Amino acid sequence: MASAFEYAPAPESRSVVDIAPSYGLFIDGEFTDAADGKVFKTVSPSSEEVLSEVAQAGAEDVERAVKAARRAFEKWSALPGSERAKYLFRIARIIQERSRELAVLETLDNGKPIRETRDADLPLVAAHFFYYAGWADKLDHAGYGANPRPLGVAGQVIPWNFPLLMLAWKIAPALATGNTVVLKPAETTPLSALFFADICRQAGLPRGVVNILTGYGDAGAALVGHPDVNKVAFTGSTAVGKAIARQIAGTDKRVTLELGGKGANIVFDDAPIDQAVEGIVTGIFFNQGQVCCAGSRLLVQESVQDEVLHALKRRLSTLRLGDPLDKNTDIGAINSAEQLSRITALVETGEAEGAERWSAPCELPSSGYWFAPTLFTNVTQAHTVARDEIFGPVLSVLSFRTPDEAVAKANNTQYGLSAGIWTEKGSRILAVAGKLRAGVVWANTFNKFDPTSPFGGYKESGFGREGGRHGLEAYLDVR
Repeated sequence: MASAFEYAPAPESRSVVDIAPSYGLFIDGEFTDAADGKVFKTVSPSSEEVLSEVAQAGAEDVERAVKAARRAFEKWSALPGSERAKYLFRIARIIQERSRELAVLETLDNGKPIRETRDADLPLVAAHFFYYAGWADKLDHAGYGANPRPLGVAGQVIPWNFPLLMLAWKIAPALATGNTVVLKPAETTPLSALFFADICRQAGLPRGVVNILTGYGDAGAALVGHPDVNKVAFTGSTAVGKAIARQIAGTDKRVTLELGGKGANIVFDDAPIDQAVEGIVTGIFFNQGQVCCAGSRLLVQESVQDEVLHALKRRLSTLRLGDPLDKNTDIGAINSAEQLSRITALVETGEAEGAERWSAPCELPSSGYWFAPTLFTNVTQAHTVARDEIFGPVLSVLSFRTPDEAVAKANNTQYGLSAGIWTEKGSRILAVAGKLRAGVVWANTFNKFDPTSPFGGYKESGFGREGGRHGLEAYLDVR
């Protein structure tokens, strides 16, 4: 008799998405080659298969894109909000219509499981465009004064962990408020942004309102530093965020930075253990832990630590790692060889420093970039794995005795993006949440998002908020 229920493979068909052998830059409503003709390849991290060849933007291409956005700004910003809303609603509906295609594309290019792209990413992408479409004709009532004006051209640089969702977080409020956009996606995940460019054309968006530049860090730096860019929005690593802050210091550019995190997931002794374990798994193993607000530090009250760890290890042993296109897969591929190398190095450091490693028993595929779900016990505040953002499926477990100790340990980090609290007492939730220095605090859940809620952090997790009414402010001249 089998000891566990066996799943038959259930792969999503790749035939729903048609990936071209090559793509150009999207500038002024047209796809075009890079000025110097350079290209690079985008690879599927689960198989190392080359998916397509993509144009590599340089400084001259940045100049062309910013000029196109500046030309488009005059007419776009002059449109009534109700007219801009029509385009945003149209984009949202097309995203819904093409959601299956986009989910498969995102899974191929990023490596995350199809269940996540299909059930989490794509519904949220459409929801953000619907939400900000609703704000486009109500800006006078957003709390930023009468007749708030757009800033101009927004230069936006997004990461590889949620390529299409981060695009929506940035483009939707920018367009709703009357700005035009030049966006640079991450070099490892350019395809969904290029497909979004096609959606803009399908929606009839005026030329130049959205421009997409694929390329490397030099293109992002040129975009951030361009003198005719009025607003910079960046999501990514703290190191790059600091470099951007230095680059624009002394200019009049507005900026929002959403950077790294080392979120604490706090489990009290009265928490529902099974529910908490599911929240812990969602907090750190969703998207292979490649989430800035991941609950990568687990703080467990000492009296229930053994019980929680036993239940957690049992749950991790049931997670299925493998083909991201299989609808049964829980853990997909790490996004790149570079990221896998970083995760591996930090885990080795954790072991060398004396923390006790446990990895879920699973067979890793022979090709692609993979890392088994892992947790560390016997961790102290001094361990590297408790301080540094690993950005992978690695959980550090610490214990506490009192609520004050939990708060002190949770706040003992250079980051301040997210936290979670697990307890049946509402009074304890409110008391502890008020003391946590984190931009988002979840109660008896984790990694739940909504376009109406603001998101952002403190300290080295950046500044500014995206989402909700607060997300409008970064794109409006409210002085």
